[in-house]
This record gives sequence, structure tokens and C-alpha cells, in this order.
Amino acid sequence: MKILHTTPALLLAATLASPAFAATCNVEIAGNDAMKFDKTSIDVPQSCKQFTVKLTHPGKLAKNVMGHNWVLSKAADVQGIAADGISAGLDKNYLKPDDPRVIAHTKVVGGGESDSVTFDTSKLKAGENYAFFCSFPGHAALMKGTVAVTK
Repeated sequence: MKILHTTPALLLAATLASPAFAATCNVEIAGNDAMKFDKTSIDVPQSCKQFTVKLTHPGKLAKNVMGHNWVLSKAADVQGIAADGISAGLDKNYLKPDDPRVIAHTKVVGGGESDSVTFDTSKLKAGENYAFFCSFPGHAALMKGTVAVTK
């Protein structure tokens, strides 16, 4: 039997290269009947080419009463997108069609439903201020958070 000798540096390199330390290129977020997301920030690793957000609604209320979506934009664009989305209505997910300010979004979901969106991370730049929010009328004031590109 041959005994292999290793150094702390080799052990660290092997650990960091293991799949457990690979970048996580997805996140789950829940929006509930109390009009709250269960996260207030999301980190998107620079090493991810694509990033997936899965939105779940663990509540009981229908989407026309307490629906939620997940919308990503520059922080400065949130109010404008939310205001323009009101007239778009539920059938267009409370988003103006083809709004160039929207980087990614899910559809509006009601209690017990979910939806996912995968977007190209090249749309995000390190150092930029990004936000996520729900564009259902009146929800963006409470249902919002930050998105950061991380190393």
C-alpha cells in the first residue's frame, strides 16, 4: 500500500475545486399573503453565465387578489416600471410589454403557484445598483430587495 503525502495547500486547493464550493447560480424566493418576500438581497456570482430565480407563493390568496412576481431592474428604474405596469394589467404581469428597463421577470403567481426565470448575467455589471421587486400594484413599496454581482 502506497501512502500519499499531502500539504495543507493541496488540501485547500482540492476543497475549493470541489462541487460544494462551485458558484450557486440560482436562488429560490417566496412571496406570501402578508405581502413580503422571504429575502431582501440576492448575490449573483460573477462566475455564473446564467442565473435562475424561482419564485414561489406559499400563501392561499389568488393572483388577482394577492399575486406576486419577481422583477429585476436597475434600482433607479423601479418606480417607473411599477407605475407603468399598473395600466398593463394582470394579463401582462403588471409590466409594460417589452419594457427595456426590465432585465428579467417572472409571471404573476397566486397562492400555491410558482414560476422561474433564467437570465444572462452579462446584463449585470459589477458596481451597478440593482433591485428586485413585485410589480403588482402597491406591492413594490414593501416587496423589494437588492441584487449584487459578487466575486
